[in-house]
Amino acid sequence: MDITSKKIFLVIPAFNEATVISAVIAEIKSAGYQNIIVIDDGSSDNTYEKASKENGVVALKHFLNRGKGAAAKTGIEAAKILGADIVITIDGDGQHNPADIAKMLQLIEQGNDVVLGSRLQNPKGMPIWKIAANHFGNFCTWAIYGLWVTDSQSGFRAYSKKAIDAIETKTDRYEYDSEVIREINRNKLKFTETPIEVRYTQYSMNKLHKMNLKNGFKTLIKMLISS
Repeated sequence: MDITSKKIFLVIPAFNEATVISAVIAEIKSAGYQNIIVIDDGSSDNTYEKASKENGVVALKHFLNRGKGAAAKTGIEAAKILGADIVITIDGDGQHNPADIAKMLQLIEQGNDVVLGSRLQNPKGMPIWKIAANHFGNFCTWAIYGLWVTDSQSGFRAYSKKAIDAIETKTDRYEYDSEVIREINRNKLKFTETPIEVRYTQYSMNKLHKMNLKNGFKTLIKMLISS
């Protein structure tokens, strides 16, 4: 696969990210990627307005908060309509480093259908409780869906056209990330993992919608129901 001839889209699910979304978009553009779709998932702030003012950005809005998974799915469907060959999902809070996109694309070019960004392969700076929670999530994902990965909850991922056409998910919130693992296994998609840098800031760690113990149990129950 010749990446240079492929249409690459960055999909950014965003919920109440008005203070950082412009900087996230600017950093992605600085890394060399111009096709950007932002999905405002029912924010109570002006995330959508901020994103829609950015040159060349396709901004979409859920009028109700449906969940990170629903926002990712909306963005991926939009990218498909716009002719995407490769879709990369990346969080809207600035935790992910767009410099990691290049190695993801290289791995797609080498024939992988899905590249999973893994925080656990290089957990530098990651809080101990998050490491433990992610290991538990990995175990649950493996037990329910039958495929072991080192970071089943990462939202930083790259998908080939084959993958975005094949993956069909039912859930809308945090369980979506694990459900994608099921779809990789079900469709026998070729996948790999790559270490990613995660930048934990006071802003990102204080986000109320982030995964916590309560959300973790909700996620597990939904995974069991959808399996």
